[in-house]
Amino acid sequence: MKLYIISNRLPVKATAKEDTFIFSRSEGGVATGLDSLQGDYEKHWVGWPGICTDKEEEKQHIRRQLEEMNFHPVFLSDGQYRNYYEGYSNSTLWPLCHYFFAYTQYKKSFWQAYQEVNALFCREICRLVGPNDWVWVQDYQLMLLPEMLRREFPGLHIGYFHHIPFPSYELFRILPERAEILKGLLGADFVAFHTHDYMRHFISAAERVLHVDFSLDEVRMGNRIVRVDALPMGVNYELYHNAPRQKNVWDAIERTRSLYGKHKLILSVDRLDYSKGILHRLYGFASFLEHHPEYHGKVTLTMVIVPSRDHVGSYAELKTRIDEEIGSINGRYSTMDWTPVCYLYHGFPFEELAAMYFIADIALVTPLRDGMNLVAKEYIAVKQDNPGVLVLSEMAGAAVELTDALLVNPNDTEQIENAICRALEMPVEEQKERMHRMQAIVSVQTVNKWAADFVNEWQEAALKNKAMRLKKISPQHMEEIKRRYLHARKRLILLDYDGTLAAFRKKPEDASPTPQLLDTLQRLAADPLNHVVINSGRDHFTLEKWLGALPVSFAAEHGAFYKENGVWHKNIHTQEWSPGLLSILRLFVNRTPRSHLEIKETALVWHYREADAWLGALRAQQLVNALISICLKQHLQIMQGNKVIEIKSPEYTKGSEVNRLLLTTRYDFILAMGDDTTDDDMFKAVPPTAVTVKIGTASESARYNLPAQTDTLPFLQQLANGNSGKASLKNSLKGQLSSAVDFFKRIINQ
Repeated sequence: MKLYIISNRLPVKATAKEDTFIFSRSEGGVATGLDSLQGDYEKHWVGWPGICTDKEEEKQHIRRQLEEMNFHPVFLSDGQYRNYYEGYSNSTLWPLCHYFFAYTQYKKSFWQAYQEVNALFCREICRLVGPNDWVWVQDYQLMLLPEMLRREFPGLHIGYFHHIPFPSYELFRILPERAEILKGLLGADFVAFHTHDYMRHFISAAERVLHVDFSLDEVRMGNRIVRVDALPMGVNYELYHNAPRQKNVWDAIERTRSLYGKHKLILSVDRLDYSKGILHRLYGFASFLEHHPEYHGKVTLTMVIVPSRDHVGSYAELKTRIDEEIGSINGRYSTMDWTPVCYLYHGFPFEELAAMYFIADIALVTPLRDGMNLVAKEYIAVKQDNPGVLVLSEMAGAAVELTDALLVNPNDTEQIENAICRALEMPVEEQKERMHRMQAIVSVQTVNKWAADFVNEWQEAALKNKAMRLKKISPQHMEEIKRRYLHARKRLILLDYDGTLAAFRKKPEDASPTPQLLDTLQRLAADPLNHVVINSGRDHFTLEKWLGALPVSFAAEHGAFYKENGVWHKNIHTQEWSPGLLSILRLFVNRTPRSHLEIKETALVWHYREADAWLGALRAQQLVNALISICLKQHLQIMQGNKVIEIKSPEYTKGSEVNRLLLTTRYDFILAMGDDTTDDDMFKAVPPTAVTVKIGTASESARYNLPAQTDTLPFLQQLANGNSGKASLKNSLKGQLSSAVDFFKRIINQ
């Protein structure tokens, strides 16, 4: 099989040189990790080649050279790249996702370019892939791409990883295109983030904006499941850990040591960006120098800042302020033989950077917000047995794993100052113990493991979707079911109501049957070979009101009541509800806006379909916890359904009603249809040969699946129509036979 990795940039970038192009390796942990990904597949990359050109011959030249390496370029014009990348990606999405709302820019041209470039990527991928290939989309520049691909290839395996923070719903809702972005991501089979916080924010945003319902880490989108998880990205641990053993790295270590002499070295490595907290770090270091003169001449802060977008207004302004603050600190505290801040505004080759990591006494990694931050992990990996202290922002994704670092709030300059002091004074043994514990984590959670874990979980999600697709009733399945139906002599048809025969409504009383449903049930029930039973959790008064005129049987309130031959029967006595139980339920109604309590003769039902998705799910779990002890004492069952929690006697279920029916009559065709977990009892009670159909998400207890409630009526109509056809044929044959008999009688009489 083929794996296509889709990213804004290819792992190599093209540079024009005289009459040709040269290609150099792109930096970044993603390229490194995905390059080392092992598996039984052929890897391809799709992305921008790092250069804009309008000349077709140059495009063809670049394409030919790149495709020899399985790299497939997507060419963009200067205007497209500016508005899509510098515009929507980095002037709209980037500041919003990093909680810099004031920096967020909204322009129609940005959004149009973002849509246009995502569509260009989609066209290039569609040109390359087959229906069974795997497409892994990387990061926030391509958030619309999964859904675009899904529309073109419904069965394509699509994964997406988000490498930056995903903001809370309250911030994400500000984005005008929030719904389009979320729909774009949910086109994937598997969506992953660095931390559970980002995952939680995404689920909350999707539930509130798109009104979808997650079940733990999965959501149903049409006829497939989308899984969401948190997978922390790591570094190439072996590469960094073994670096000091390389001669060129060791030579760099010796050179760097001679430069700093006996000074304690505090190292800071960042790309120029307002999310990195560079100014706050400088303010903290300035405060440290002001309050701790004993360290003057003994400690140097080396700041490596890699240029990035410094022609953009907010970045140019940030660089100016950094330059001014460093100048202020050095101007105030420098001596003839000591400069407190060593400022390096350029990138470094691997060996030079590894050398600085190795000798640094402290790594100061304090972003205001960061998806993961691999600098912290690189520093830990390089240290080997060398002592060192990591001061880490609690706002970085890496803080979830690296709890032995000195964690600080990067907005609090006093905390940064105190952390520097504590790090300088920390005993060497404690430094080594903390470092060893963090190395144990970083050495396991490597970039290779991150990539492998993603692919493994993605494959699991894809297999689940494949199994669901196999259960989906195909035309071939339908023909087989109709054949069995037409040849049967006695049929039992068991149908759930809400979510099966009728769509869910915000107000349950609004889910009355449509004329089309009534007509279909009438036609099914009119066949003398059919015994149609509405097996529902609804109260018997409502079922009688809506469907009582039909010649069908009923099992109401999960079998507590049943109706046969026009007469209602009661399986149990009316339940007396304890004041304590009712008071708990009413308390949760009061605490959950737009929820309500339904009191039946045999059950109590707390409905929260109209409540806020997050609050409803929280209150549902709290309610179950509050009910467990009292329900155990009163021998009551707690059932969690679709946006409902029901308390009832365990003596009767949809399955117990099926058992009663099967004892009275022998059936050679049984159909059971339902959408809820309560319907699993019905599916389990019928024989294995029965036609069991789960509506919505596929169930292990049901043989077949219909993806949506709207598929139920057409399915039943095909059975009813097929039987009408058979009846018509019988009547036609009967008529022809009668005509033939009359003909022969006339002949004889003559």
